[in-house]
Amino acid sequence: MLTRRDILRSVANGFGLVGLAQTLGAGAPLASRQPHFAAKAKHVIFLYMNGGVSHVDSFDPKPMLAKYDGQPSPLGNPKTERKTGNLMASPFAFSRHGQSGLEVSELFPRAASVIDDVCVVRSVTTDIPNHPPAMLMLSNGRNVLGTPSLGSWVTYGLGTENQNLPGFVVLCPGKPIAPGAELWTSAFLPGVYQGTHIQNVKDTDDPARLIPFLRNPRLDAAAQREQLDLISRLNAAHHEMRPGDAELEASIQSMEIAYRMQAEAMDAFDLRKESLSIREAYGSSDFGRGCLLARRLVERGVRCVQVFYGAGQPWDHHADIMMHQKLAPAADQGFAALVGDLKQRGLLDETLIFFAGEFGRTPTAEISVRQFLQNGRDHNPYGFTVLLAGGGVKGGMAYGATDDFGWHAVDRKVHVHDVHATMLHLLGFDHTRLTYHYSGRDFRLTDVEGEVIQGIVA
Repeated sequence: MLTRRDILRSVANGFGLVGLAQTLGAGAPLASRQPHFAAKAKHVIFLYMNGGVSHVDSFDPKPMLAKYDGQPSPLGNPKTERKTGNLMASPFAFSRHGQSGLEVSELFPRAASVIDDVCVVRSVTTDIPNHPPAMLMLSNGRNVLGTPSLGSWVTYGLGTENQNLPGFVVLCPGKPIAPGAELWTSAFLPGVYQGTHIQNVKDTDDPARLIPFLRNPRLDAAAQREQLDLISRLNAAHHEMRPGDAELEASIQSMEIAYRMQAEAMDAFDLRKESLSIREAYGSSDFGRGCLLARRLVERGVRCVQVFYGAGQPWDHHADIMMHQKLAPAADQGFAALVGDLKQRGLLDETLIFFAGEFGRTPTAEISVRQFLQNGRDHNPYGFTVLLAGGGVKGGMAYGATDDFGWHAVDRKVHVHDVHATMLHLLGFDHTRLTYHYSGRDFRLTDVEGEVIQGIVA
């Protein structure tokens, strides 16, 4: 005869969903849902090059920069965050790769090896040449605080495929510069859709250290379930007196998710279970390890994973663009390994990889506050490059173009809103219909703009 403890022990994971549904009077908020139409992609991995990679030194070659090196720009210098001087040639050589013949800088030789699986969008624009608003625009679709992030919108629309893990996971060893955690906030969406931040610090192989305090050392799973059931009943009584209390609902849901994570998180975040050859392919950097964790998470049904290159704003090289040479190897290795690994496992077609910084950089040299000419580049919101791979995107192609010097997008110009609209389209959503009513109006990721970039959809 089964005792209550036996039943709890055998079906404990399912109890979380039942308890949650009873507490909130609805189904599980992270249950997998169907999109508006047949999707090409099921998951998103967002590789955030925070700080702003220079497009003219990576994936957008400009021979005219070499010809006019050291001379004033014939197009003039548009307004950027800081004062800029004359044109500055890229110190990095470009060459053609793959059957597509796309040109890639020597900074990214491994990305060049998978370039036939990559769509290089060279005509992206954003609104403001300053980190916080531009980072918010790329991650949240608006350049002001208080709006949900891309990952939150995705999980709000689709739910997730694994109820034992968060639907939206953020990997960053520390936090980016302000706005920091606002880059993965759920804002006015229910709190269950907020990103779960994990500090994927180098050399942290033990998942118990990576996610501390997840397991209770004194109580087994069944005892914890009994304890959580009691708390759920108390919360249910509290919730009846305060219907619609979003913070209370988020608290209840977060406890349930944390309880269920004990069953699977320790396995999902344990890179020691990967072969040595796979770990070496991704590299030992924080970013490389983050890319490998991202693959392990989407493999287990997590809907969206956001991997930041690092804390702060590492790609922000105002003083010396040669610093790109120190950062690029980790980004190059992690990105290429992720594309190749997903493809080998048959997951690339259903996983959309998005590789981007919040803006590009100027084709001119920056002038310091003391009026010294520097070897770095300022922020450029007028035209820059993002990479998309997998998930229904055409590979081995360049879309759009900047002018001869890399200042402005001039051919098939697109905005970050258009990139977001395209990503949602690949996930099966009409971006104008994925909305949430708040404060008297319907909000969406693309605000009141955005067009699908049909030319890059396979």
